[in-house]
Parts: sequence; structure tokens; C-alpha cells
Amino acid sequence: MVLLLLIGIIAGVITTVSPCVLPVLPIVLAGGAAGGRRRPYAIIAGLVASFTVFTLTATALLSSLGLSQDVLRNIAVTLLFVVAVSLMVPRLGMLIEAPLSRLGRRRGGDLGGGFLLGASLGLVFVPCAGPVLATVTVLAAQHRIGVDTVLLTLFYALGAGIVLLLVAIGGQRVSRRLHASTRWFRPALGLVMAASAFAIVFNLDQTLQTDLGSYTSALQRHTELSTYASRRLAQLRGGGELPKPGHTKQAGVKLPDIGTAPDFVGITDWLNTTQDKPVSLSRLRGQVVLVDFWTYSCINCLRTLPHLRAWYAAYHRDGFTIVGVHTPEFAFEHVLSNVRDAVHRLGVTWPVALDNSYSTWSAYSNQYWPADYLVDKTGQIRSVHFGEGGYAKTGAEIRALLGITGAVTSVPDATPTEATTPEIYLGPDRIDPGLYVGSPVVKGKTAEYKLSAKVPLNSISFGGHWALSGQTARAGTGARLSLHFQARDVYIVLGGRGRVTTLLNGRPLGVINVKSDRLYTAFQSSTPRDALLELSFSPGIGAFSFTFG
Repeated sequence: MVLLLLIGIIAGVITTVSPCVLPVLPIVLAGGAAGGRRRPYAIIAGLVASFTVFTLTATALLSSLGLSQDVLRNIAVTLLFVVAVSLMVPRLGMLIEAPLSRLGRRRGGDLGGGFLLGASLGLVFVPCAGPVLATVTVLAAQHRIGVDTVLLTLFYALGAGIVLLLVAIGGQRVSRRLHASTRWFRPALGLVMAASAFAIVFNLDQTLQTDLGSYTSALQRHTELSTYASRRLAQLRGGGELPKPGHTKQAGVKLPDIGTAPDFVGITDWLNTTQDKPVSLSRLRGQVVLVDFWTYSCINCLRTLPHLRAWYAAYHRDGFTIVGVHTPEFAFEHVLSNVRDAVHRLGVTWPVALDNSYSTWSAYSNQYWPADYLVDKTGQIRSVHFGEGGYAKTGAEIRALLGITGAVTSVPDATPTEATTPEIYLGPDRIDPGLYVGSPVVKGKTAEYKLSAKVPLNSISFGGHWALSGQTARAGTGARLSLHFQARDVYIVLGGRGRVTTLLNGRPLGVINVKSDRLYTAFQSSTPRDALLELSFSPGIGAFSFTFG
């Protein structure tokens, strides 16, 4: 057990040098700089304590009290804003710190205020989950919390705390060099803290986190993904294993038969199905199914979504589907409305099962976010992939099971020049800021837009007059749209009546006659193209989204 606890500490250290720590770093830095010598230690003590306690007990505690699973996170974010405002408004800060100073037994409440700030951070700290944290989360969700589980969680939190303590101390030293006594310094720290809390609330940090990629995978392979760690974590979970690879079931496909895929069990809710009705693997016989275990705050999972969207768009008509099993890592991810909003925001259009009790997770003996199980037409698991990467291999396996011949050209790999552009939404409620360039989006009223001189791959830009509201972009006078895509086929959902004139790389392509609300073909080719599609719209036409094949 001692060696496993050491691995737990190392896993905690690794998560704090990953992109997932970005949202809390500025707050730790500013918090450490805004007090005396003992404040950094109080902040990290609060973070370690709250993360340990509430990772293990939050779900059960809130359920027993009849409270929403995201109430603690909401309270924590509110406290972060209060602390930020107290730094920006000195008089308010004195009123807040007065009762806390009794906890620290010195002026300024270094211990009391610092511990409260750290406790708040512990509730919004969302690490990149590896096998150690996944094991802890599963055991907590199943109310199987023993001494080993508590110690492993504590040591994981201590590992993360070590690095964050160095950050807080660094912030304190910087504050001394900048003469923190100056009138502008504390308000500036408060502004930094408020901006970070704002980013956490509105998920503004996720774009940067996803763009940075997973650069800690190599470190994980030698620690929590090692043979010893995997064996000890499996013993701690007490779960079974999937059958070992055997003979091949499908003629002409050189993939092992890993065993019969367990069905979806213990699902509390379904999204993106007809009337939100349940889906079963038995009803999906005859289709190739990718069972994708994910959770919406897992950055590693978010980085796989463009590839899932591309596969779904390219192969769904050929008999391929995805079932996303959303197994929550933290309490706020249990809330149906939170998951529904995330599914909507992230452009997930395939069925999503809410596995809040970890029943399906356990049926697969899973321990990773993300994890993908590729199931053939007869219901047998033929391939398993944990974590990010391997997209070309998975794409080739999907094509093999579908019986599609030829090179893998319509599925993007991990490089920026993906072979198929992901689905792009045009209404302001679902538009992806990372896929849009040009004039700022104005919601709810007509505004004039200027086309960007350069439209990057997988991006769009508006020109002329548009009224953007909800899920719709409504064309006005001189309405134009530029799309830089990579795909064989381009489809656009349009509504109303009128004409859309199209150009491909500056040359006339054709005219789309819009007569009803439906999907229209804007471009088709026998081979993938990397091209700029320009569209000019009659006033009154509504545009909703682009999809690609």
C-alpha cells in the first residue's frame, strides 16, 4: 500500500503540471500574494482538505440533504468572487477579514481567510483524471469508502498541493518585489482572481486547455498506468476484467474478439434519443457502435470530441453510431441540466447515457476518461482504446467493421489539418468561438459584419447584415458567409425561401434554391477537398449549421 500511496502523490503532482490546473493557478498565485507568510500554507491546507473530503462524500452528503449536486460548486464560486471583491474594495475586505482574523490569531486573517479561499478552490479544482482519481471516484460513487480509499485520496491531494504551494509562495515573493503595499496591488490581484472565477463559471478556460494537448501522458505511463499500479488499483476497486482477446468473429476483419459488450445498465437519463427513451445494444444489432465513456469537464474527453463528431458525420449513414456514456467525476456533473447544457454547447448529437451510479462503467470494468469500446454488428467488442490519440487506428477499425474499403481519408487525425471538418453551428447559442473569425457576434438584433481577410481551416466568417439569435443566423442585406473546410461533401441546414449563391475558391459553383426548412447540399466531391466556400444569401433566409461527409 505504501508504494501505491507514493504513486498517488506522484499522480497528484502530474495533474498540477497538466492543462487542467490552469483555471486555479491565477487564483492560487493571487491568493498567496495577498497576505502574510502563513497564508500560502493555509490556502493549500484548505484546498487539500476540501478536495479530499468532498471528492469522497459530496454526492452522498448532498443526496441525503436533498440538495442539488452542484450547490457546493456554486457556493465555492461565489466565495471566490467575494474574496476578489474584498481585494478590490479595501473597506469591504476589512469587514470580511475581521471575523477570520480570530482563526489566524493575527491581523488580516492569514490562516482563516487563506483556509477559506483554499477550501473554495478545492470545490472547483477539476484535475485531469487518471486511473488513481478514477478509482477513488468510482469507490466514492458506490459508497465503498475504506481507509485505503481515504489515504489514497489524501495523498493524491497532497501531491497536487505540493506544486500549488510552490505557486502560492512564488506569488508571495513576487508581491514583495513589486512592493505590495502600493495602493494598486491588491485591487489588481482581486481583478485577476475575479477573471479566473469568471472563466471557471463560463467554461472560458476550456479552449486554451484543449489546444495545449495532453503532454503528461508519458509521465502517467510510468506511474499510475504502470503494471503494478493497474493491478493494485484493480484490487482496490474489486472489479472484474473483460474477457481476453480470442478468435476473430467477422470474416475479413483482422481484429480480436474481446468479448460480448455489456449492455447499458443503471442509466438515470438519456439525451439525444427519441423522446429521451433508452437505447440498448440489442436494438443496435447490425450497427457498428462506439461506446465512449466521458464526462463534460474532462479536458482529455473534450479533446476527443472533434474526432468523434467527424466519425459520426462521415459514417453514420453507413451504419455507425456512438453512444456516449457520461459517467461523472465530480458532484456537479451528476446534474441532468448541467449535462444537457454541456451536450448542447459541445455539439454532441449522438445518444448520451447518464451513468450516475457507475453501473455501466462497472459492467465494462472501466477505469479511464475517455475510454472507447468499439462494438461490431453482432455485439462483440473488437477494439478498446484508453485516453487520447490513436485516431487514425480507430478510424481504420471503424471502416473495417463497416466494410468500407480504401484509405482513411474522411476521419481527422491528431494534427491541426484534419481530414474532415467538424460540425459547425451558426446560431449564437451554439456557435463555437474557436471556429469563428471576424466581427464580434451581436446577439438578438441585426448588425453589420465584416468578412475576415483570412479564414483558417475549419472556421467561418460572416459578412454583410445578419441577425443572430438562438440557434439561427438570419440573413439581411448583403449577407455573406465564408467557410474554410476539408471534406468530400458540405451540407447546410437552411430555412425560409430564397436563393444562396455559392463560390468555391473564388469560382462560381452553383445556386441553392431554398424552399423549406431542411438540409441542403452545398458541395460534393469524389475526393476530399481543402477549399474556401463562399455563400451569398437572399434576405430572410435562416442558416443553422454545416455538416460534412
